[in-house]
Amino acid sequence: MRTRSSLLAAAFVAMATLLPVSAAVAEAPGGATATPTASGTPKASSTPNASGTSTASPSPTASKTPAPGKSSITWAPCEEEPSAECGKLAVPIDWSRPNGAKVELAVARRKATDPAARVGSLVLGAGGPGGSGVEFAYSSPGFFTPEIQKRFDIVGFDPRGVGRSHPITCSASVYNQAPYAVMKSQADYVKWVAFAKKLRADCRARTGPLYDHVDSVNVARDLDALRAALGEEKLTFYGVSYGTLLGQMYAELFPTKIRAMTLDSNMDHSLGVKAFLDSEAAAVEDAFDQFVGWCDQEPSCVLHGKDVRAVWERILAKARDGKLYWPGVPGKPVTELQVLWNGVLGTEGPAWALLAEVLRALDGGEPPSWVPPLPGRQPVSGETAQLATTILCEDYKLKVRSYKEYAFLLRSSKRRAPDMRFNPMPIEDLPVCLNHPTNNPQHRLRYTGSAPILLGNSLHDPSTPYSWSANVAKQLGPKAVLLTYEGWGHRIYGKDECSTVPIDNYLISLTVPPHGFRCPVGGRVETKLKKDQRELWRTDGLKWAGPLAGLPRFQAPAFTGTSRTSG
Repeated sequence: MRTRSSLLAAAFVAMATLLPVSAAVAEAPGGATATPTASGTPKASSTPNASGTSTASPSPTASKTPAPGKSSITWAPCEEEPSAECGKLAVPIDWSRPNGAKVELAVARRKATDPAARVGSLVLGAGGPGGSGVEFAYSSPGFFTPEIQKRFDIVGFDPRGVGRSHPITCSASVYNQAPYAVMKSQADYVKWVAFAKKLRADCRARTGPLYDHVDSVNVARDLDALRAALGEEKLTFYGVSYGTLLGQMYAELFPTKIRAMTLDSNMDHSLGVKAFLDSEAAAVEDAFDQFVGWCDQEPSCVLHGKDVRAVWERILAKARDGKLYWPGVPGKPVTELQVLWNGVLGTEGPAWALLAEVLRALDGGEPPSWVPPLPGRQPVSGETAQLATTILCEDYKLKVRSYKEYAFLLRSSKRRAPDMRFNPMPIEDLPVCLNHPTNNPQHRLRYTGSAPILLGNSLHDPSTPYSWSANVAKQLGPKAVLLTYEGWGHRIYGKDECSTVPIDNYLISLTVPPHGFRCPVGGRVETKLKKDQRELWRTDGLKWAGPLAGLPRFQAPAFTGTSRTSG
């Protein structure tokens, strides 16, 4: 388990693995040629790796889609992580043309540590969009309990358009022309409409036909091909944040192919643009309120005894005046939007102690011993950039027809978030999606399967509001069970014993907790698992700082751009 300081620091990086990512960074390969279809299949996007450059992914090949039960994956030790196995799975770029051009997906697995107790394969759905499932599999020993590691081959894959699986690629010279994300006039709106069109054309030209086929419906079809290639009759799945949308789409498309499915911190794919932005604003304001309450009560908070909201307003005012600078980065003023990003990143872990230290520094005080990267979208270096926001654009129709409508949406968010104003994640993504084709538009879920689906969410999640998981559970129907964690942060697995053991029991033995199950902070439960779990639970004394190990390293630098979700 990590120390307190590393936990707090990691929380500022953790969100890159959990919701929509607007980051863009260097180098990626060229694409193939083909034409998009009107079949209702989705599109794509991607994000940078830990070195700030993209991982090269293979060009489409002509290999065949695997037949059910027959693996077409050749496994070998991973070059980056020799203790894991890596391989490639070829799938159609356009699933309506199964014999057409293919794209190779990068896959990684860690074999079950106790073959005699093995249940099967546990496939991971990383967050983002743009999170790397390969990196999630690499880091799974620090994320899942020893019992899960004994029982399952833990398998992760980079979704099409991401990382090692032919990432969505754009010209850095075009990407770097992006206007300021928050529009303030009709002229800004017109400028963004033109830029979004130019960026989309550039990214499609560099990426090739895959650009038009990487939303969560297409990825769900890939997931079923992976299930078959692994030789599994039915799927066992753990998805977190944006990875839950993949699970939801799979449940709709392949309801009889599910053995067990856990969806941790859910996206709600039924929301229109106003409900989406309003609920995100309310969630991040609630998380900020929790931080302020903690600082008021906790003597160790470096802002204890001060009016935290007044400090926050002073910092925002300095940013609006162009007089605010990030600790150690004197050359470029910090924008108001970048200040708001701290309100999200500091409450995702949560990392309240570090957030307080950062705010003290921005208010003219002593900087923290470890300064997190400057958040928010920024220019990139190199010749090319990757744009994970494309995935969000193709899964969510975020239509805004004028600046007047946009300003109405911002006012609505501010009524729900007087301190935070709005959640900067969707606000930074929305202009990129202006007039973008959406192949997998929002809709209410329809699940006809018989397998129970286990959902989980914390009450105070700044990124995927609790209301989202509650609404998804209603849409999925009586087979869905919602596990409520009465605590803070984004992701509940690993936060507490009673938010983790029920998930383990379900994945291993298909034992589902009762409807209405609630997990208090520090709560314990009766468990069928063996006792070798003490490293799972917190040891640093901070009830709000659960372990962050296992969040994909591939996403770690995304905040030198921008981001949202985990793998």
